[in-house]
Amino acid sequence: MRVVHIISSLSIGGAEMMLKRLVESVPENIPSTIVVSLTNIGQIGESLRKNGVRVYALGMSSLLGLPHTLWRLVRLIHHHRPEIVQTWMYHADLLGGVAARLAGNYTVVWGVRTTAIPQGPFSVTYWLVRFCAICSYIIPRRIICCAKSAKSAHIKLGYPAHKMTFIPNGYDFSAYDQHMNSRERTRTELGLKNKEIVIGTVGRFDPLKDFHNFVIAASKLSARRVNVKYLMVGRNIEWSNPTLRGWIESEGLNNFQLVGEQADVPYFLSAMDIFCLSSVNEAFPNVVVEAMAMGLPCVVTRAGDAADILGVDNYVVPVQDSLSLSDALLKMCDLGQEARRRLGEQSARKVRAEYGIENIRQKYENLYAEAIN
Repeated sequence: MRVVHIISSLSIGGAEMMLKRLVESVPENIPSTIVVSLTNIGQIGESLRKNGVRVYALGMSSLLGLPHTLWRLVRLIHHHRPEIVQTWMYHADLLGGVAARLAGNYTVVWGVRTTAIPQGPFSVTYWLVRFCAICSYIIPRRIICCAKSAKSAHIKLGYPAHKMTFIPNGYDFSAYDQHMNSRERTRTELGLKNKEIVIGTVGRFDPLKDFHNFVIAASKLSARRVNVKYLMVGRNIEWSNPTLRGWIESEGLNNFQLVGEQADVPYFLSAMDIFCLSSVNEAFPNVVVEAMAMGLPCVVTRAGDAADILGVDNYVVPVQDSLSLSDALLKMCDLGQEARRRLGEQSARKVRAEYGIENIRQKYENLYAEAIN
């Protein structure tokens, strides 16, 4: 099946990584797959090219470049004549969908990836989403939502429920398998002792991740547990970040390690005993699946699909409730190492059965076939 994927950017991000895993999951399909970035080639684009995928970067940097980018998109789609045009996120949904129609291709599948939609009359994204809601009745045959929460949120915004399908993200778990025995090496490198309980979190520094909630919960827990350390991984999660550093220092905490953005996240997950998601808003939180795949027991806020991914409510707490988050983390600490190990093994079995890339790819292919027919 010839597929053209259109996405806003190919820098590292959740949608970009999912696109990469989907395209590379069947090597024999690579010659018939084209990936188009509206902006830059990025690290994901370079990696796809090395693996034989045809990647185009159109270099759009502002709205002034929109007409030229649209014209180039139309020519690309007309030249390759794909059976499916799959777009990823709002800008690509609108521009790629219009280009496909102008090129004579009517089998368009949109991709919805978020629930965090900026509000208010001065938000360009808000009006883009509103306009996409109108166009969603005309342009796409189907709309793939990566989270149940994203599907519900967009139906409320006016998207057609009958076109929307939930397909979660898929993962190649082989990258996690190679770090299953890295715990001792990672903890030695980070100076963590065997008897210390390490609670970790992963994510870029962003208000939606609510790391202030995580720090406050850690402060409350530290008053009750002295053998707990905290490991934070992600973009701008560094001591040079004055806001984050200020939160930690204002609580008088000296048991935090901030290691910044890391290419090999599973390596750092291997050092943790408990994973914590403190977010106020998510769609489909990849980090929860990744932590569970590594056999980590998790405590999460009720943000997006986090509770569905976890599968049990015992360790799910309300958003922006640091006391409940602290209590749940304490309960997890009190379970003991063996009970946490069993819980982690159960979590790993669940996500590996449900979110393997082969299983998810088949869902995409079934939807494509349905859209064509």
